[in-house]
Amino acid sequence: MTEPRRLFCFGLGYTALALAEGFSAQGWRVAGTCRTGDKRAAFAARGIEVFVFDGGAKLSDPRAALAGATHILSSVPPGVFDPVLAAHGADLAALKGVEWAGYLSTTGVYGDRAGGWVDEQSERLPTSARGRQRVAAEDAWLKLWRDHALPVHVFRLAGIYGPGRNAVDTVRAGQAKRIDKPGQVFSHIHVDDIARVLAASIIRPNPGAIYNLCDDDPAPPAVVIEEACRLLGVPPPPLVPFERAKVGMSEMARSFYADNKRVRNDRIKQELGVTLRYPSYKDGLRALLA
Repeated sequence: MTEPRRLFCFGLGYTALALAEGFSAQGWRVAGTCRTGDKRAAFAARGIEVFVFDGGAKLSDPRAALAGATHILSSVPPGVFDPVLAAHGADLAALKGVEWAGYLSTTGVYGDRAGGWVDEQSERLPTSARGRQRVAAEDAWLKLWRDHALPVHVFRLAGIYGPGRNAVDTVRAGQAKRIDKPGQVFSHIHVDDIARVLAASIIRPNPGAIYNLCDDDPAPPAVVIEEACRLLGVPPPPLVPFERAKVGMSEMARSFYADNKRVRNDRIKQELGVTLRYPSYKDGLRALLA
């Protein structure tokens, strides 16, 4: 009997779990890392084996943790260095039998394009330290492909939303803000569509490939909040000028507003045959409300 394929995820966070749970339900062996071991029992009930990796200390037994892995996914964000590669780059380089590896990056690597369009061939011009760290991490992961034939694929994710993380919930919680920054647009991607693209790439591996993951409908952030309010039948909050709103923003939120671009997703459709379940944030919000 053929041994089931094994997915190992560095970082069992919101996005990676969408893929991990789906594959576990299909009979794959699935394992991954969490910062602490307190979620081990909960994940075990979902068919996922947990190892502790906090981005600092290494896996206690990386050989055992990675044994039999046919597919690798990393969703761990970088610092000065990519923590996964800093701790386990040599272990990954030495793996045999890996059919696919994915690194989750961000469309933030493109920087600010004043609302213009970018695709996977566009130059990376990050405007923030976080964006520059992502560029370095992408290059380091792709170097594993070039130097050690680890079949790495890079996925640049737009703004992620989905169950428990969306404009409808924000409006319901009374925390929604309509920030007015004329001309500003963001691209979005539903977490289920991220899992759909990753699964399609696993079926059609193309090591060294880079894919943008976003929907077809870039939109101003205030318009997304307005749509959530319309669906809920409540009045939208007042518009707040960006210059006033940014005073109370986190550094991360300000960095999002520093970049203004529209992201093309043609490659996932043409090369991977992906049909998005939620081609617009409007589709996604309606489904989440339902």
